Amino acid sequence: MTSRRSVPRTTAVATLLTTALAAGLLAGAASATAADAAADGPVRIHDVQGTTRVSPLAGKQVADVEGIVTGVRTYGSKGFWFQDAQGDGNPATSEGVFVFTGSNPTVAPGDAVKVSGTVTEYVPGGLNSGNQSLTQLSKPTVTVLSSGNAIPAPVVVSARTVPSRYAPAGDPAAAGSINGLVLDPRRYALDYYESLEGTNVRVGTSRVVGATDAHAELWVTVKPHENDNRRGGTVYGSYGSQNTGRIQIQQLAPLAQQPFPKANVGDVLTGGAEGPLDFNQFGGYTLTARTLGKVTDRGLKREQTRKQGRGELAVATYNVENLDPTDPQEKFDALAKAVVDNLASPDILALEEIQDDNGAKNDGTVSAGATVKKFTDAIAAAGGPAYSWTTIDPENNKDGGEPGGNIRQVFLYNPARVSFTHRAGGDATTATGVVRDKGHAALTLSPGRIDPANTAWENSRKPLAAEFRFRGEPVVLIANHFGSKGGDEALTSHHQPPVRSSEARRLQQAQTVNAFVKDVLKADRRANVLVLGDINDFEFSATTKALTADGALNAGVKSLPRAERYSYVFQGNTQVLDQILTSPSIRDFAYDSVHINAEFADQNSDHDPQVLRFRP
Repeated sequence: MTSRRSVPRTTAVATLLTTALAAGLLAGAASATAADAAADGPVRIHDVQGTTRVSPLAGKQVADVEGIVTGVRTYGSKGFWFQDAQGDGNPATSEGVFVFTGSNPTVAPGDAVKVSGTVTEYVPGGLNSGNQSLTQLSKPTVTVLSSGNAIPAPVVVSARTVPSRYAPAGDPAAAGSINGLVLDPRRYALDYYESLEGTNVRVGTSRVVGATDAHAELWVTVKPHENDNRRGGTVYGSYGSQNTGRIQIQQLAPLAQQPFPKANVGDVLTGGAEGPLDFNQFGGYTLTARTLGKVTDRGLKREQTRKQGRGELAVATYNVENLDPTDPQEKFDALAKAVVDNLASPDILALEEIQDDNGAKNDGTVSAGATVKKFTDAIAAAGGPAYSWTTIDPENNKDGGEPGGNIRQVFLYNPARVSFTHRAGGDATTATGVVRDKGHAALTLSPGRIDPANTAWENSRKPLAAEFRFRGEPVVLIANHFGSKGGDEALTSHHQPPVRSSEARRLQQAQTVNAFVKDVLKADRRANVLVLGDINDFEFSATTKALTADGALNAGVKSLPRAERYSYVFQGNTQVLDQILTSPSIRDFAYDSVHINAEFADQNSDHDPQVLRFRP
């Protein structure tokens, strides 16, 4: 799939809510009482934060707000956090807040300060992102009163303190928003974290559930038994299993001064972390560590699937993440080694995100022969079979993905084990169909695209269908790369439940593939059909339900124990995106989600490949 970080951190879109907009988001919230209280005396930090997600003082000037500096950030969104050491005793009001300076702050942790400025609500990603806002002070005037003071003791975030319920239901009168609801931190996890926004917090020794990434961050859980699996992850098994114990960890120290620790899923952050609780576009509530523990390596190993038997057909799917000839040979070699050693050289391999012969250079090139040759040569050099291949070149810049890259699906097949049934005429715009031939279902074009003119595939990858034979038995494979989740709101959205806008496109795509499979089964109800690829959706989603509608297909991943169902790790949630689905005639099969990438800091792709073996 394409990257979910469509906006670089250094240029991330953000919005400061105006007073009028803030009032609209409040939707009648009771937190206006904080403004009344503030009018009777000096404004304190809990007056700024209020008892809802949006400050009752948004858009107003405040003067001489006092507190102790708890953290300083000199990169990205530059500024500092400070905290009232006394507090008001109300669990719904945070005692800490961020001060946005825009340049390197001139304060240090332990400084007692007075801050005057404008109360603003900063929405990481912009208003249309659905993200919650971060209450902050902008255009500040800062006076240091003294230095070397004790930093307020951290609030310990633990399995005991974080509620099991994730979030309240959004207010129907406010388009499903929870912004105007008074926080209930003892009942809802999102309210609990919001009540600590800007506060100095601490997590103890915790298990890593999201590996260190290129942005120097990782995810831990403070609830070690929450939907855990044997490899150390936290499984996202339903829309109601958000996993409340997850929290993102970053560090305040610049990387040049202190390298960020490398961790895989299942490792342990020994000693935990302590620092202000931030909210950002790429993960929501984030502990920005002033002090950070050490990673204890728990020795997670990359999995290897077993070799198929002589009478078994092994099919696999693998998203190779924008592979093109300009990538270093090391990437080709690593992916090839995985095909041979970890996937046991499957008989047929559906690849997603194969780019054209010059990658992202946007010059009209659409052929991918050089890309595929470089990959198949690397597989052979790694001791694998001499794979043949088939694909259909897309129209230039019509299938989404990186501009100029022209990603597409490709079938690799081992001619020593399977034969490809070629029926000429397939191209980017011509649809393949189904006929009955000699008692079997047959494709009119092989390879061919399924209904490429359907609006469901606009600016998206069209399904690639091809017919093969194994030991004399015909097998129809359909390789897919459905539309990405780009545009969906985060789990931490102020809309609850979050808006999943991308789902509508995948639902249409699934319905189109389901209809085609039904055409195959109408021609031969015993046909061996496999639908596979990067479905970009969960095994419990409406997309999967549409693919399997009327019994046309079965989701192979559901044959695994619930804790083993995942091919991707996103924000500390292990989840399904890649799937292989089977027609009813394929009753007895072995399914394996081969975990070699998603759980690791060092990745050849961000997806785990899937393998299915059966006897036609």
